Amino acid sequence: MHHTTLATFAIVAAIGFAAPTAGVAKEPISVTMDRAKVMKISAPAETVIIGNPGIADATIHDKRTLIITGRTVGLTNLVILDAKGEPIADEIISVEKIQAGLISIQRGASRFSYNCTPNCNTMLEVGDNPGAFESALQQINSRNSLAIGAASSAAPAQ
Repeated sequence: MHHTTLATFAIVAAIGFAAPTAGVAKEPISVTMDRAKVMKISAPAETVIIGNPGIADATIHDKRTLIITGRTVGLTNLVILDAKGEPIADEIISVEKIQAGLISIQRGASRFSYNCTPNCNTMLEVGDNPGAFESALQQINSRNSLAIGAASSAAPAQ
């Protein structure tokens, strides 16, 4: 719960929350998918709740800094409570994917995505051709396993 408590504290100060005002529409907190956003905090809070942690995540860097990471495109909410359990804020987080350099090719019912900045590389996008997605995912996981193995074998003995 410590992670949650600090996350709440960070978010509250970063965007200057006050008690919610009835009938006033607020802009959502915008985060890009697979990117982190730093939020500085100035007001204490006890608890932070992300409605759908599959869409966004909040972690604490220090007592006054929160990192919000966009996981998947979508909307979720962020609820912040004070030490007494009273609501400080209920905000919307909007996670969007980066559009610059994204190219999608549609072949019949199959879609293939590429990130071209400036060279084109395969990109994993939910909704892409399942065979291509799984193949790329297996290759990424294999590469990451090799890197982790190499790093652990290169680490000095304790």
